[in-house]
Amino acid sequence: MPKLSEVKVPGDCATLPAGFWSAVGVWVEKPHVVNKRLCGAKETEGKDVEDVSLLLGVPHDPDVLSFLTCKVSPAGTHEGETRCSSSVRTFIPKVSKGANLQREVVLRDFVRQQVTFLPLEEDAEGKVSPKKSNIYQIQLCSHDSEGWSLELHVLSLDGWFSDGVVHPKLPWLTSELLPKLVRWASECRSSEFKSTLSLLPVEKYSLVYQQLKDKYKAMVKVWPEVTDPEKFVYEDVAIATYLLVLWAEEREEKDLTARQSFVDLGCGNGLLVHILTCEGHPGKGVDVRRRKIWDMYGAQTLLEEKAITPSESCLFPGSDWLIGNHSDELTPWIPIIAARSSHSCRYFVLPCCFFDFFGKYQRRQCKKSQYKEYIDFITELSQISGFNTEEDCLRIPSTKRVCLVGKSRNYPPSDEAEAERRRVHYIQSRQTTPGGQRSDIGDYGDGCHGNADDDITSGSSWGAGFQPRDRVEVVRNCASLPRDFVDGVVLQVANSLLGMTVDDSGGHHGNWNRGGSLSVSEVAGLLEQETLQLLKKECGGLQTLLKNNHQVFRVEGGRVRIRDWREGKSFRADAKRKPVAPGALKTRPCWFHAHHPQGCPLQAELCAFAHGAKDLRPSRPLKKIKNEPFIFDQSS
Repeated sequence: MPKLSEVKVPGDCATLPAGFWSAVGVWVEKPHVVNKRLCGAKETEGKDVEDVSLLLGVPHDPDVLSFLTCKVSPAGTHEGETRCSSSVRTFIPKVSKGANLQREVVLRDFVRQQVTFLPLEEDAEGKVSPKKSNIYQIQLCSHDSEGWSLELHVLSLDGWFSDGVVHPKLPWLTSELLPKLVRWASECRSSEFKSTLSLLPVEKYSLVYQQLKDKYKAMVKVWPEVTDPEKFVYEDVAIATYLLVLWAEEREEKDLTARQSFVDLGCGNGLLVHILTCEGHPGKGVDVRRRKIWDMYGAQTLLEEKAITPSESCLFPGSDWLIGNHSDELTPWIPIIAARSSHSCRYFVLPCCFFDFFGKYQRRQCKKSQYKEYIDFITELSQISGFNTEEDCLRIPSTKRVCLVGKSRNYPPSDEAEAERRRVHYIQSRQTTPGGQRSDIGDYGDGCHGNADDDITSGSSWGAGFQPRDRVEVVRNCASLPRDFVDGVVLQVANSLLGMTVDDSGGHHGNWNRGGSLSVSEVAGLLEQETLQLLKKECGGLQTLLKNNHQVFRVEGGRVRIRDWREGKSFRADAKRKPVAPGALKTRPCWFHAHHPQGCPLQAELCAFAHGAKDLRPSRPLKKIKNEPFIFDQSS
C-alpha cells in the first residue's frame, strides 16, 4: 500500500485523535466544502464489515480484503469496543449529466485511526464491485516526540481514474484535501448551527437549483440596481430553490395538488417573488420602497409599494406561507403575523439585521455569538407564537444563512384564545419600561395567563410602537459626499503614506514608491476635526471612504496601504497580463497617472483606468425599456 503523501499536524495541537474523526466527518458528510463541483453527499449506514466484503465480492482478493477487514492485533482491541464501522455515501454533483449517481464505501477503523474509501462501479449486468484503481486511505499517525501527522495511502499508483467531479486527481488529494483535513482536525470546531439543507433532500435541491440558475442567469446582465448582480441574483435563485423543494415535499407529505400561495414581506428587489410566481406559485411581494427592477418583471409579478405595520389590517388569512427574506425590522413580527393570519398559515424567515419588536435587538448574554443569540430569540418567539419551529442553513453567498421555518402548530385550533394570550404576554414583555429597561421574563412556554389588553388583540394597535423604515432611503455609505471633499481626503492620506518611505528598502518595488502603512486610527489623526465630524455621519465613516476608493488604497486588517496594481489578486504578472482590449471603455481616470510622483506603475495599455483625456471614454448607460417585462425562456 504505497504512501502517497504525509502532512504534519501542528505541534501544539491538543484536539487529536477526536479532531481527526471530526475532520473525516466533514469530508464524508459535506464533501462540497472542499470539492466545489459537488452539491453534497448522502450517507447511509452500511452492514457489518465482513458482510460488506461479501457484498462486494472480494473475499478472494487479498489486497482489497485487507482494506475492508481492517485486521488488528488482539492487543489493540477490547471486548465490547467498536472497532470498525462502514457506510455508503452517494455523491450529488452540482451539474447532473443524467448518469447514475456514483457511490463509495466508507470504512472507519477506530483502533488503527484510519478511514478507507472504496469507490463502487457496476458492470453491464449490474454487478457491484470496488474500483480498485481508486481506493485510498487516510491515517492518523503518532510519532511520539515528533507529534502527529496525516498520511495518504493508495492501493495502487497504476491506473488512477479522474473524472474531475467525483473522482479527483491524485495531486488534488495531496495538495488540497490532506491539508484541509489537517486544519479541520487541529481546529475541531463544531458549528453553532445545523448543516446546510438539513431539512431537504439534497439531490432534489441540486437538480432544481441548476435548472433555475440556467433559467434566470440572464438577469445578471440586465440588473439595473446598484447592488452586486452576481450575489443577489444567485442568492435569490438559491432561496427560491429552497422554498420550491420545501413546498414540493410538503405537497407530497400532505397529498396536496394546488401549489402553495405566499406573501413576501419586505420583498426588496422582488426577484424572489418573480421566480416563485414564474414557477407557478400564486403570491405577491410587499415593500415600503419601490425598486427600479420592478418594471422589468411584467404584470404577472405582483409587487406592492406599502409600509407593513403589524395590525389587524396587515394579516393574510388567504395565504399559505409568509416569507421574510432579510426582512430587517419585520423579522420578529412575521411569526406573529403568520400565527394571527390563520391556523394554517406557515412562515419562512431568513434573519439578517438584529431587530426586536420595537427597535434594535439588545443582547442578553455574551456566551453565544450575537448572531446565534438572535436566531435563538426568533426561535423562542416562534415557539411561543405556537409554531413547531425548525432551523436550517442555506447555501447562499452570505454570512447570514440560517433560516427558521414554521410548518405546523404546537396547539390545536380549539386552543387559539390561550395561544393568543401567550403571544400578547410575550410581546408586552419585550417592551421597555418607563425606566428604559426591557421587561424580559423567563420561561414563556408553560402558560402565561395574564390578562391581555383588548386593544392589542382586537384593534389595529397591537403593533403600536413599531417603526417601519422610511419610504425614502437615506444613503450613508459616503457615496453622497461632495466629490471635491472625497478627492481632498484621498490626496491627503495618499501623500502621507507616500511620504513615509525614506529609502528603497522601505517601500519601493521596481523603483516605484509604494509608501508605508498606517492604521485607520492613525489616518484619522491626520484629518481635521471638521472632516471627521462629517465622516462620522456616514456608515463606516473613514474606513468606508478609504475602501470606496479601491483604486488608490488597500485596507486590510485595519491598516491602510497604497495599492500596487502589479501585485495581488487584481492583476496577473506583467509577462502574462493581457492588454486591455482595444476600444474597451475606460470610464474613470487613473489616479496614479494624475497624482503619483512617478505616475502609474502600469503602461497605459495594461491599465484599466484612463491615462489622460484621450484615453477616457464616457460610459454608455444601460438602455431600459419601461413597462416591458423581462421574459425568460420558459422552455429551459
